[in-house]
Amino acid sequence: MSAKPTNPSQDAIPAELIEQCRIIRRRLHSHPELSGQENETAALVRAELGALGFEIQEGMGPTAVVALWPGAERSRCLALRADMDALPLQEFSGVAWASQRDNIMHACGHDGHTSVLIGVAKFLALQGKPYPFDIKLIFQPAEENGLGAKQLIAAGVMQNPKVEAIFGLHGWPTLPLGLAGTRPGPIMASVDNFRLQLKGKGGHGAQPHLTL
Repeated sequence: MSAKPTNPSQDAIPAELIEQCRIIRRRLHSHPELSGQENETAALVRAELGALGFEIQEGMGPTAVVALWPGAERSRCLALRADMDALPLQEFSGVAWASQRDNIMHACGHDGHTSVLIGVAKFLALQGKPYPFDIKLIFQPAEENGLGAKQLIAAGVMQNPKVEAIFGLHGWPTLPLGLAGTRPGPIMASVDNFRLQLKGKGGHGAQPHLTL
């Protein structure tokens, strides 16, 4: 894996925008929601994007939020994606913005992913002019149980307009600020299911030599 400097630099991002994202992230962290239950999170995202003038695309699911920043030419579309759900874990961090809900916390950083993508939306709105291509923002629910992406694809999230490329990120606190890590091919961990079938002779744990 290699780490590459990001561009634009942090200096190009207004300090006020960074603080707004910090406030949103802590709000999301203190009010986590499990997969498929991201109602408050989706409402917050919708409110933020609606206030910025984004076109909210309906019919993508009860807790999904998909919004479009139209381009000047409307000929191509790039998508940016973030996940929103939390995990069924108890938080013991003791921070002021810790989870207020028992056995639910943003242990995987999806609160950060969501607030970063909202920050991208705010940055786009600050530019005051469209890009040559459409930009579609996808706030995906139910990443942790593996169902959210399938539901969005089935609902047509990659169409109208057709998405040519999609990008996402995962928080990596050990990397220095301003660096992004990447590599060709798969990256980051994945949860997979498999079935194992054993065939043999049963026996007792005290006599394992007889089970051969």
